[in-house]
Amino acid sequence: MLKGKRLRQGDTIGVIGPSGAVRTEGAVDAAVEYMKELGFNVKLGESANARYGYLSGTDELRARDLNAMFADPQVDAIVCTRGGYGTMRMLDMLDYETIRRNPKIFVGFSDITALHIAFLEKSGLVTFHGPMATRWKDEFPDGFTKDALYRAVMEPAPLGELVNAPGYHARATVNPGCAEGMLVGGNLSLIAGTIGTPYEIDTKDRILFIEEIGERTYCVDRMLTQLRLAGKFDDCAGIVFGDFNDCPVEYPDFGLTLEEVIRDIAAPCGKPIFTGLQAGHVTPKLTLPFGVRCCMDADACTLTILEAAVTE
Repeated sequence: MLKGKRLRQGDTIGVIGPSGAVRTEGAVDAAVEYMKELGFNVKLGESANARYGYLSGTDELRARDLNAMFADPQVDAIVCTRGGYGTMRMLDMLDYETIRRNPKIFVGFSDITALHIAFLEKSGLVTFHGPMATRWKDEFPDGFTKDALYRAVMEPAPLGELVNAPGYHARATVNPGCAEGMLVGGNLSLIAGTIGTPYEIDTKDRILFIEEIGERTYCVDRMLTQLRLAGKFDDCAGIVFGDFNDCPVEYPDFGLTLEEVIRDIAAPCGKPIFTGLQAGHVTPKLTLPFGVRCCMDADACTLTILEAAVTE
């Protein structure tokens, strides 16, 4: 796996919008100023403030911006403005060879999942499932989110056990057991969306992380079933479920809860599974390094990162 150099104060962060348009006036400028206050230089991509309908610019613009950030020797890390929708539209426009030749820290989550998967499968790049640029100013004051990101991208050492913030809901064992493998995954909708494409997620002997937001439990059921039918649960070494923010039961009188859906669809694979990792559409949040080795203990509900995600 290819790893970017660790981020240092004074380094340059490239800010781009590969997904949905930023809808709040001045949000990108505020994000840039906050990053500068934190001690970083910032290079703003054209896509960061662009808009094409619900997208942060046309597919061609967003792809060109992303390719250029990886090719630019002055840019040390790349952070996405927000998620939403749009990354899958440009997967076949990206220069994966340039990305492979210029490994850099790349941060984002939600719709950015499609890029995490594509970069891993096509370029062998370690990436980071972490906070968006336009949310740093709101999320960093809690201390937990900032520290989790900084440790992941600034310290060339294994993160060790990933511990939830105090007060977050308890983790729970679905299937007992331990497993070790490369950490992959992200948002369920995007993981399912890659199935049958040249950018399909590979879960063979890997630890699969899954999170979601705003999907009713029958939709979660459908997407998990798609992964099951595609053999992703049979292939993987284990499954860790993150935050499922605002995923209500469609019909409370006779619907299935999220816990019931997971036990019906995922548990029969027999692999170690636990729920409740504080990552995804939640504040505060953990940063997860995708593409590095980890081990999970579903009995103790722990996920431990075994190798550094950045180089010196």
